[in-house]
Amino acid sequence: PWSRVVALVRSIDARYLQIGFLGSFLLFGALVRDFALRPEQVALTFAAALTTQIIGARLAGLPSHSLLSAVVTSLGLSILVRADSLWVHPLVATIAIGAKFVIRWNGKHLYNPANLGVMVALLLLPGAWISPGQWGSDMLLALWVATFGITVSTSARRFDIAWAFLAIYVGLLCLRIEYLGARWAVLENQLSSGALILFTFFMITDPMTTPNHRWMRFLYAAIVAVGAFVWTYVFFRTNGLVWALFLATPLVPLLDRLMPAEKFQWR
Repeated sequence: PWSRVVALVRSIDARYLQIGFLGSFLLFGALVRDFALRPEQVALTFAAALTTQIIGARLAGLPSHSLLSAVVTSLGLSILVRADSLWVHPLVATIAIGAKFVIRWNGKHLYNPANLGVMVALLLLPGAWISPGQWGSDMLLALWVATFGITVSTSARRFDIAWAFLAIYVGLLCLRIEYLGARWAVLENQLSSGALILFTFFMITDPMTTPNHRWMRFLYAAIVAVGAFVWTYVFFRTNGLVWALFLATPLVPLLDRLMPAEKFQWR
């Protein structure tokens, strides 16, 4: 029965599913989409992230399975970050993972490591940029990403925030098209973005960096969705999704304080 399938998926550590998906996505991009990513950059990203995670975990007394999070972050940074040199990726990975052990509140780290790493590369490192539109706009790829994303976010118990964000963001896009009198094919093109689906199901759904209470997660999703929309279509700036999540992250401790709930724990 379908209920047993859902129960089985929910019992699996979501990070295994994330690794399987993101790994295949990175391989697909390198072989088919020409991600312009050097193998050395990927190797250095993993080496830096895993080394930082091992050192930080030992100092903090965390179990060895916390290495899974470093692998997920390494894959995310490899997919999103581009650079002309070899030193950018390992530096970004080190900062992203290291921040998990330094920037903390109430027993959990504040920033999503991949989001923080992307912002560090974008703001501080010369010769680095992010490539959110590298997957193209074919609908089949977006649906493929969404299917795996739903599976992962269901396992991570954060399926609610993914759909809340997507519903609000898409609603704003629809209002904009209606206001401008544009063709609805514009919306289809916007929703065919692999970057949007990847962000929705693999970045904003991070259970360790989102509010603990469900209603606060809905509010958080609304803040990020409105922020991304305003950044992109009012200020006409690029990378609205990652900017909105980065700027909204400091609100998480406040939302947890306003409506406390049990903190998520990886099993």
